[in-house]
Amino acid sequence: MASSRKSRPADPPAAIAAFLRAHRFGPLRLCVGLSGGVDSVALLHALHGLRESAGLVLTACHVHHGLSPHAEAWAQACARICDALGVPLALERVVVASGGQGLEAAAREARLAALARQDADWVVLGHHADDQAETLLFRLLRGAGVRGAGGMRPLERRRDGLCLMRPLLDLRRAEILAWAEATGLAWVEDESNASRDYSRNFLRQAILPDLQARFPAATERLCAAAAHFRESEALLQQLAEMDWRALGGGDRVRALALGALDGARLRNLIRWRVARLGLSPPPDLQLDEALRQLRSIGREHPLRASLGSAELCQYRGWCWVQPTLPVAPSRRRCEPGQGFEWAGGQVALALSNGEGLALARVDGPLSIGPRREGDRLRIGGLGRALKTLAQTAGVPPWLRDRLPTLYVGEQLAWVAELGVDERYAAAAGEASLVLTWQPPEGVLSRLPGDP
Repeated sequence: MASSRKSRPADPPAAIAAFLRAHRFGPLRLCVGLSGGVDSVALLHALHGLRESAGLVLTACHVHHGLSPHAEAWAQACARICDALGVPLALERVVVASGGQGLEAAAREARLAALARQDADWVVLGHHADDQAETLLFRLLRGAGVRGAGGMRPLERRRDGLCLMRPLLDLRRAEILAWAEATGLAWVEDESNASRDYSRNFLRQAILPDLQARFPAATERLCAAAAHFRESEALLQQLAEMDWRALGGGDRVRALALGALDGARLRNLIRWRVARLGLSPPPDLQLDEALRQLRSIGREHPLRASLGSAELCQYRGWCWVQPTLPVAPSRRRCEPGQGFEWAGGQVALALSNGEGLALARVDGPLSIGPRREGDRLRIGGLGRALKTLAQTAGVPPWLRDRLPTLYVGEQLAWVAELGVDERYAAAAGEASLVLTWQPPEGVLSRLPGDP
């Protein structure tokens, strides 16, 4: 990388060819994320020139955010470029709603969602070394950990299925620009790049030039640091996986053993579990508070501590990380054969025979909602309180008000994880209705006894 500057390719076609060889890619379907700027235009032309020798099927996608008065002109420019090359272009129009996360972040999420819809093995982006240096500085100033400090990955497989390729990360912006000018390419300029109101533009225009003047190899050194951080992250992930297996592995570990880990190792393990669920890293303050509660509370006491997008849970001597639970939906009507989302999971009502609820005894409208105060299930000839049944079944306390509960008219007939009221239970050979509930991924709906 930066330490072997003299030996690395210095133009887009050579850099991409070297990248494909290094990763031993065979024939690929590639979609270029085409903004119309010089980086993505150079990327498209370079890939177009390599398509036959590298066995590439090439398409492009332009995401129309509608944020600039020139957005329509940019889309038309991208269409002209693709027409001239004979490359199919998908034009994705998106609506950017900041929703409190900031315009830059919202636009990025909308753009990635649009790119994820493209029919390709990889979506190729024109990020280069200067972008990587900006990303590292930006994330460090926001307090990023090792993973964030690793910057952009050359190959990134996202949880939503989007696979991103960045073959130009070893090239400087000036090298791409020089090649584009020498090749006679035409591109558009985004006027927002001149505004220092955006943090990345401020770093690019006000900070990095001064750094570069004082430290001529600043960009290369920052990119090398990002590579070192990525290597460190890989080692930390391996350590976390080893720790998780040593503690029992699976979807949960023994709380007593987990609490015995030292602070740094325990924080690393919890961050790893959150990442495995595809969730945002926990804020430091919330992580520290959750671990303080874990260490101070008795092993026999339930714990559900917030980690932002996730929760650290303890129950019956077991400990695990799960997505933050949504509130239970309101009561709703339902029909046999129906399936729908419920509190982050899925409920299904399937017709069957000899199991579940006997259809002959379903004499009123069906509805599913949270449990009501005082509800009881009749099991073994007795009406049993749902709290008692949930404790016996090992349902964590915080999940009990979120269990989907079926009513026939106003009569309780079924509760997820707890079973069917015997007054509605189907006998062998009877036409029946079977209800199932799939909890959200990572959520444990019932726990065995103490480990």
